[in-house]
Amino acid sequence: MLYTGKGGVGKTTIAAATAVCAAERGRRTLVVSADAAHSLGDVFERRLGPDPIGIAPRIDASEVDPRAEMHNHWGRIRDYLVEMFHYQGIEDVVADELAQLPGTEEITTLLAVEKLAASGRYDLLIVDCAPTDSALRLVTLPEVAHRVFRLLLPTMQAITRIGTPVAQKIVSIPLPRSEVFRDAETLIYDKLTTLRKRITNSQTSVRIVVTPERMVIDEARRAYTQFALFEVPCDAVVMNRLLPDEAAHEHFFQHWGRLQVERCREVEEAFAPLPVLRAPLLADQVTGCERLAELGRHLFAQAEPGDVFCKSARVRFGRDETGYFAQVPLPNASEDDLDVVVVDDELIITAGARRRFLKLPRRIARRRVLSAKLDTERLTVHFGSAAHPGEDR
Repeated sequence: MLYTGKGGVGKTTIAAATAVCAAERGRRTLVVSADAAHSLGDVFERRLGPDPIGIAPRIDASEVDPRAEMHNHWGRIRDYLVEMFHYQGIEDVVADELAQLPGTEEITTLLAVEKLAASGRYDLLIVDCAPTDSALRLVTLPEVAHRVFRLLLPTMQAITRIGTPVAQKIVSIPLPRSEVFRDAETLIYDKLTTLRKRITNSQTSVRIVVTPERMVIDEARRAYTQFALFEVPCDAVVMNRLLPDEAAHEHFFQHWGRLQVERCREVEEAFAPLPVLRAPLLADQVTGCERLAELGRHLFAQAEPGDVFCKSARVRFGRDETGYFAQVPLPNASEDDLDVVVVDDELIITAGARRRFLKLPRRIARRRVLSAKLDTERLTVHFGSAAHPGEDR
């Protein structure tokens, strides 16, 4: 279970409360912070590190240190990049920083979480993710990085196969050694593929934490659309810090109480069919296992914290009376923020700041696009029943 939301909505507290509740109900649970600004230890009132430590019966916690994990997955690749920058006359400290390619920390964090998930030691793994935009980058990066590296790696290998003396006349940088290519191939074709499968697995899910505030809800709606674009399943929304009834009826809070009712209704409609879990604003800061357990009992009074509450729609290819079609889940998407184009055998969809390249099945790839229609839940692209003239399909 991955928890995310706009900064300051209380996602770390909700993730920790979920873990405590699951452990109380008998599940061996690990809660991991994947947010660079770790606050999970503060919530548990314990000092945490990269290795899981026991917090209470059946519950462990850790905070991933991506730089400490970097050597395990990027060692030779990083060393080659440092060497390349040195060759260009860049100083050691700067070269070391430049070698941290964009996205490497996110991928390394996910690889560390994947290792813990695959260990078999736990029934449930809960991830306290970074705020929404960083979390989107975290969970979509395996697919994006896989595509980029898959295209770049063969080019570098082809240059190297020419032979180093000849190749050095073509390029003015040191060429990677064979072990660098082996590590890159392992990263691309093994580790990133495994991550992609884990993130889109039916037993993995994202829960979006919101508060009854306009900007928070709007950001959550955009995130929900973009998670769906990459087929990252979401199974619930958590409405956090709701005023209790006795406070909402006080004169000073009556306006806030009315707004809260309206926005709860709005969230239920915008995120349907996802269930909306409700967490009250408690009288004091929620830290320590006892207070977290209290919050968890409010959240999961009618549910099991480790269950997947709702199955998300997937990309679907099919055929109807008009021809072939592709359906892509895009709840809450806006036509103004959407761009759809077919290039060669790929359907390229841009929703807001995210772009996905979908490889079309052979039967569809070269057919004419007849229409693209967006409704409240999905994008449907229709293709002609016949391929372009002269194409042998």
